[in-house]
Amino acid sequence: MRKSTDSDLVERVLAGERLALARLLTHVENDTPVGREALERLFPFTGRAHLVGITGAPGTGKSSLANRLAMAYRKLDHREPPRVAVLAVDPTSPFSGGALLGDRLRMKDVTGDPGVFIRSMASRGAVGGLARTTAAMAQVLDAAGFEKVLIETVGAGQSEVEVARLAHTVIVVDAPGLGDDIQAIKAGILEIADILVVNKADLPGAENTFRNLRLMLDLTFPEEREGLWRPSLVRAVASTGEGIPEIIQAIEAHKDFLVKTGSWAKREEARLWGEFESLLQAALLARWRDQVGEEAYQQTLSQLTRRQISPWQAVKKLLERDSMISE
Repeated sequence: MRKSTDSDLVERVLAGERLALARLLTHVENDTPVGREALERLFPFTGRAHLVGITGAPGTGKSSLANRLAMAYRKLDHREPPRVAVLAVDPTSPFSGGALLGDRLRMKDVTGDPGVFIRSMASRGAVGGLARTTAAMAQVLDAAGFEKVLIETVGAGQSEVEVARLAHTVIVVDAPGLGDDIQAIKAGILEIADILVVNKADLPGAENTFRNLRLMLDLTFPEEREGLWRPSLVRAVASTGEGIPEIIQAIEAHKDFLVKTGSWAKREEARLWGEFESLLQAALLARWRDQVGEEAYQQTLSQLTRRQISPWQAVKKLLERDSMISE
């Protein structure tokens, strides 16, 4: 096999070469010109993967759950079990800038399976549980032919709602002994959950956690309504595999619901529009700063910092300058 080059990475990824995929993901994560060009070429091959987000507070066992789900999907009694990719977003190392925890070390059970691909990526200071290039890397894995893409968030607690904009199905993982039985369902977390998992269900307090979550679900979804998905609630012990078949059943039931109700297409549309608007805003801001000039921009920031002008006056001042330059 000849050595991959930047010019043929896309073809090699589409042909299923893992080394080329790893190399391209690095380009995409680092937002290089090679990565951006590859995303454009790969886009027509996307839109087929089921993106499954796995989020929750630290210590709930998200990595172990992702590991077990990947194993279980590969052991399904199908002629061709689905290919599974795991995209794990880790905190950033202050020294290397890379992924601090390295989830691949915690997912050794599936590393020898050619139908499983695991990639850790650093959050690089991004908030919301994902990194800035997570969506783009998921797009590459989609184009590479992985039917299931499991996206594990950082685990920073209640701020991880960005995954709901990216994933088709969101699993929120809770566990007993975290100090607050309903910590995981505060601040909008319940609203993003399609599946709630009480992991480490063999520990003391698990039944209390399960009961509280079920109570919150009953209060939020007091009655069954057509076209409305009521989050599934599942007990699990990821370390032993207990509850994993039930979670997979819930994932597939949610996918069927999305397809049947047309919500799958709506989520795809909303995700693509959101990605488009984010890119457009970044491009317009960069172009506008070039037109205004770095010196004028920094002078305005300096005046703002010294409280000589307000944030609204700063924006007005720079917009007026931009208007004068355009004329």
